[in-house]
Amino acid sequence: MEFTTQHLTALLPLLVTGATAVVVMLAIAWKRHHGQTFLLSVLGLNLALLAIIPALGVTPLEVTPLLRIDSFAAYYSALIIAATLACLTLTHAYLGGASGKGYPGNREELYLLMLLACAGGIVLVSAQHLAGLFIGLELLSVPTYGLIAYAFFNRRSLEAGIKYMVLSAAGSAFLLFGMALLYAESGSLSFAAIGASLAAGAPAQLVQIGVGMMLVGLAFKLSLVPFHLWTPDVYEGAPAPVAAFLATASKVAVFAVLLRLYQISPAFADGWPGHLLSLLAVASILVGNLLALLQNNLKRLLGYSSIAHFGYLLIALIASKGIASEAIGVYLFTYVLTSLGAFGVITLMSTPYQGRDCDALFEYRGLFWRRPYLTAVLATMMLSLAGIPLTAGFIGKFYVVAAGVESQQWWLLGALILGSAIAVFYYLRVMVTLFLVEPSLQRRDAPLHWAQRAGGIMLLVVAGLTLLLGVYPQPLLAVAQNVGF
Repeated sequence: MEFTTQHLTALLPLLVTGATAVVVMLAIAWKRHHGQTFLLSVLGLNLALLAIIPALGVTPLEVTPLLRIDSFAAYYSALIIAATLACLTLTHAYLGGASGKGYPGNREELYLLMLLACAGGIVLVSAQHLAGLFIGLELLSVPTYGLIAYAFFNRRSLEAGIKYMVLSAAGSAFLLFGMALLYAESGSLSFAAIGASLAAGAPAQLVQIGVGMMLVGLAFKLSLVPFHLWTPDVYEGAPAPVAAFLATASKVAVFAVLLRLYQISPAFADGWPGHLLSLLAVASILVGNLLALLQNNLKRLLGYSSIAHFGYLLIALIASKGIASEAIGVYLFTYVLTSLGAFGVITLMSTPYQGRDCDALFEYRGLFWRRPYLTAVLATMMLSLAGIPLTAGFIGKFYVVAAGVESQQWWLLGALILGSAIAVFYYLRVMVTLFLVEPSLQRRDAPLHWAQRAGGIMLLVVAGLTLLLGVYPQPLLAVAQNVGF
């Protein structure tokens, strides 16, 4: 195929992200400087975010058989880049400022790994070919192994990195085997060609097994029940900004490619693979929420909560008609926003770096009396995750329920209502802890002037957006309505 200026324009967000990673790598090789590395990374990602505007002007466009840039890819690329930007800002706060204080090892490589994972996410949401899907998934996953184990002096961090690597490799093996079976039956690796060849007749048994194995591989990455066992341990062991990246950018990329696959290839919706997805949704909602009830660690609680949230999202995915695609776009945006806020508070409480993160629930007891504004941010995030009205989370959940009602998925909606009722208890438990009388234990606090630093400012913006979108969601809804293939 002939490569034109239009193709380069469409690829600009990915090219700028890749170029930023190269520039940061060269800057580290030339001279290690934490502040400079952070500024270069943030500047590059801001340019990548701006590059989406000219890219939208030439969409939809097929760039090689592997990638298709359209409004769908642009929206989810923007979400991934924005989430990565927020995680980089939290990373700067987490690693500490002056040398000798904060993180004891080399700091700069963390930014580089996050940039590479971000580029993998952009490839993943633009993929229209199984080879493109696998390349994007591995480019997203491999740097994440290093990110999770980055706190090398912390035994839990190393354990989390190894667990994620082993289980992620198992997930990739399932995915590859499923792809091989699909290729054997359809003779193509392109999403559209697979969909067209399978639409001609009833899906063969081989196709359904292949689709089932691919769903297992993607369910590992999305930590859906029963492939969720790595999630709480990895969230607890990973440094707080890395856990935020895992919960937001990484999962958004995988869910977006699952949505594209599901809507282009009918084999994912027909027969027992469709029933398998329904079972995964109900199990994820109920198990995720019930296990979150037992947690006294905030990171583990958010890990189990994320399992339940992706169970809710599967309801809109299974609906797949009418407003389902719009509902997923809105829900993922609100989920990313609130997860960044919740992990952002943990990050600021965990700095300057003092061994393990500040993630035990008792360490947040009485936080209101010491850091009232930070408490307000965390309380807002808990309300949004619970789907309480006047927060962004309510708008997202409302859209998922509307998509389920439209497609008459009554059993799934029953599971959603039951799961949401259970979730209210543990989110309110976190909120009540913030206002209890201070214990006489050794306590850890965010820096006194946390709101005047980059991480704190970003956190306040996230909290403001969460409340604003809960009251006035029209701009987000207008964008989500235009997201299509």
